[in-house]
Amino acid sequence: MKVFQINTVCGVGSTGRIATDLYHVLKKEGHSCCIAYGRGKAPADVDSYKIGSTADFYLHTFFSRLTDGEGLFSEGATRRLLKKIQEYDPDIIHLHNIHGHYLNYPILFRFLKSYHRPVVWTLHDCWSFTGHCAYFDYVGCQLWQEGCQNCPQLKSYPQSYGIDHSAENYARKKELFTGIERLHIVTPSKWLADLVKKSFLKEYPVTVIHNGIDTSVFKPTESDFRKQHGLENKKILLGVASPWTPRKGLQDFIKLAPMLPENWEIVLVGLSKRQLAHLPSDILGLERTNNTKELAQIYTAADVFFNPTYEDNYPTTNLEAIACGTPVITYDTGGSPESAGDKAVILKKSQISQISSFLNLIRKASYFNKKYLSKEKSASDYLKLYNLAL
Repeated sequence: MKVFQINTVCGVGSTGRIATDLYHVLKKEGHSCCIAYGRGKAPADVDSYKIGSTADFYLHTFFSRLTDGEGLFSEGATRRLLKKIQEYDPDIIHLHNIHGHYLNYPILFRFLKSYHRPVVWTLHDCWSFTGHCAYFDYVGCQLWQEGCQNCPQLKSYPQSYGIDHSAENYARKKELFTGIERLHIVTPSKWLADLVKKSFLKEYPVTVIHNGIDTSVFKPTESDFRKQHGLENKKILLGVASPWTPRKGLQDFIKLAPMLPENWEIVLVGLSKRQLAHLPSDILGLERTNNTKELAQIYTAADVFFNPTYEDNYPTTNLEAIACGTPVITYDTGGSPESAGDKAVILKKSQISQISSFLNLIRKASYFNKKYLSKEKSASDYLKLYNLAL
């Protein structure tokens, strides 16, 4: 079969790696696949199509922030994408993140309604059924269930500094995203699946397919990471995110640092230069790395991985840590507990001060269920779904 994927990025970040992992498994099984993406660059070994230019992206970003109109620009780039889809003539169109300042979703969805090809849409967040935000747990907003208005997160991603158009955005999405004959929604977590069933997307079938990772890369990997950073006699509490937004819990690490015993060191990966400049001296901060082998080395060097996310779908950082033999502590929020494994410590957000009591009780994981974590398992589930859709 021929599969055409669309995502914000290709080969980088969690959703970009999910798309390329699926691509490689499809190719290995004898299928054809193309990934259309809007930002950055694609790996050289992937059949890909760049949607729009750098100028298109910056213009879309500017007008989105000015008008609260994410996904309403990039008209020319989107029309060229539709021509590419028709030329490729796919059996399945697989959508991932269609937000990110690169795509005009009204043009795309009007096309999908007339193209009559099966569509699989993997939701990596909640943007598809809200009037603005990608997540709402952080502020406890439930407006999305009836109709968004007076958005409390207008300055959160996708940021807008103009007039609140969340009500209009909600109505537009509801009209465009519903009524597609052959659309099947996938969520990486049961948590998100339950939200979809309460939203205006509830007319569609929903399947939970957990994100997978490349277990040939994310595995116990020895390195001199500890020696490089003078941590030979320390225990490492690791955090990984990119970007480190408030919902990812950066402030919780800063609060936690003085509570830890002297033999523990916090290491954070994925910080911006600005965040590094303001980081307390008792935390080791590193910039983002797209080198997955280097990331596996850091996970392996750590004694515990802490993911204090306040809202998340099914974070692959938990899976990556587990695959590298490192136990996980996370909050009982979103789909994070689902991806943290059976041996994880699950805390309420108010229990951060209790982490110290768990650290010395946790032992490095000696095994993991490779089949459960692997990208091959995830891709196999997608192939079954594709066949059902056809």
